Formats: sequence, structure tokens, C-alpha cells
Amino acid sequence: MNKTIIEKNFLYFMLYSIIGWLYEVFLEVVIYKWGFSNRGVLFGPYCIIYGFGALILLFSLKKIQKKDIRIKNFKVTWLLVFISIIIITTLIELAASYIMEFTSGSWQWDYTRFAFNFQGRIALNPSVRFGIGGMIFLYVLQPLFEKFTSSLSPKVLSLISSNGKYVPSKGCLF
Repeated sequence: MNKTIIEKNFLYFMLYSIIGWLYEVFLEVVIYKWGFSNRGVLFGPYCIIYGFGALILLFSLKKIQKKDIRIKNFKVTWLLVFISIIIITTLIELAASYIMEFTSGSWQWDYTRFAFNFQGRIALNPSVRFGIGGMIFLYVLQPLFEKFTSSLSPKVLSLISSNGKYVPSKGCLF
């Protein structure tokens, strides 16, 4: 994998971590009216489960997303992508809850109030919301982000995806 691809994926990770944080804060403050709390696990507005989830979706669904899969004359690619997003994000959330519980003794959400939940870790309602959000991400946001990062010069891309120092590519990272 070349340096430019790594830099772009790092920017996508950061953008989706921030978008995930904004989504979580919006739910808490505006929808549920619980008040503000920092939903991230890092210093700053980053909810890294969304960054990791976005990259996993990008890597795993890019090929299927571009296919023209049909049943008779009806295109079902979008439906397969939607169902795949729900399955992948639900598994990520379930795994994240176990990792958080193992490392800190608890996890940051509780879905026991939702129907069709498993141990309060995952539930149908949030999984469907992640499916909808994933479709917006894959079909709306990601093309915009790809257009933006492709318009950047290698120097600018390197500067904004690193510690502020431009490191010219030598064709190999190591």
C-alpha cells in the first residue's frame, strides 16, 4: 500500500471518527435530551469506533457496491450493501462492547430499552440506523471525501494527515 493511500485512509478515519462523535452528541443532547457528555474515548471529538467501522465498510464493501446485481430486472445491489452494513456494524459494535468490558469493566451504551436486543450490547433499532448511516456514508459522504482528497497535492495531503511535516514519498514506507 503506498503512502498516499495510507494518508487518505487516515484522513477518512479521522473524519468519520469526528462525524461519529457529532452523531453521538446530537443523539444525547437533541434527541434524548440527556445533556452533553464526551462520547469519545480519546482527547478531543473522536469516536474511533466510527472511524474503524467506516474503514472496515470501505475495505469490505467497495467491490460489491460497484457491481450490478439483479434479481430479474430489479437491481438489488443497494439492498445487499444495506444488509451487509447492518451485519458488519452490528458485529463491530458487539465486539467493541466485549473489548470495552474486558479493558474497562463496562461499555458505553445500553440498548436494553430497545426491542430485539442482545444483553443491551446490540439491538435492531440502532443496527438499522447504522445501516441507514452507512448508506449515506458510502454513497454520499465517501465520494465527496474522495473527491476532496484527490484534489489535494501530495504535499498538502501529507501535511494534513501527519504531524505537520512534509515527508516526500520514496516509493516505499519502510
